[in-house]
Amino acid sequence: MNSFEKKKKFYTPAEALQKIAAFCAYQERNQKEVESKLREYGLNEDEAGEIIIRLSREKLLDEERFAKAYVRGHYRTKKWGRRRIVQELKQKGISDYCIKAGLKEIDGDEYYQNLVDVLEKKDRQEKERNPRLRRQKIQLFLTAKGFEQDLIKMALDDLGKAPEEDDDE
Repeated sequence: MNSFEKKKKFYTPAEALQKIAAFCAYQERNQKEVESKLREYGLNEDEAGEIIIRLSREKLLDEERFAKAYVRGHYRTKKWGRRRIVQELKQKGISDYCIKAGLKEIDGDEYYQNLVDVLEKKDRQEKERNPRLRRQKIQLFLTAKGFEQDLIKMALDDLGKAPEEDDDE
């Protein structure tokens, strides 16, 4: 038994409710996260379930609100694309309904501008000189960030038509 296991404290359902309410009030949480924390507190499945129902009733735990906050934070701060956000929310056990509601938080123009900003930053950092390989590397990076292929192609094509390279005008 390591020192971490020895220090683990178990709570009564009443104590756990107080602790988990503070945990939920601090920032948006999802049900899976809360359930896991309650299990760490030594509560059984029924006790944890009752507390989760109570937190939901008291609006301290709201999956739709969590999804919206998660989407806003990750597309604005981390500049993630829709696909990555959806994948992460599914891993957190968020319902399709709540994911759809969360994705409505994304402003299309701001989203595309995020993609362009991430693309331009990566373009400045990319050391590959071969234009085809360079484009491939950037495309792969943007795909990993969760952006959709059609938008990536559009942004890459727009980047290729940068004013300094355009001799027609």
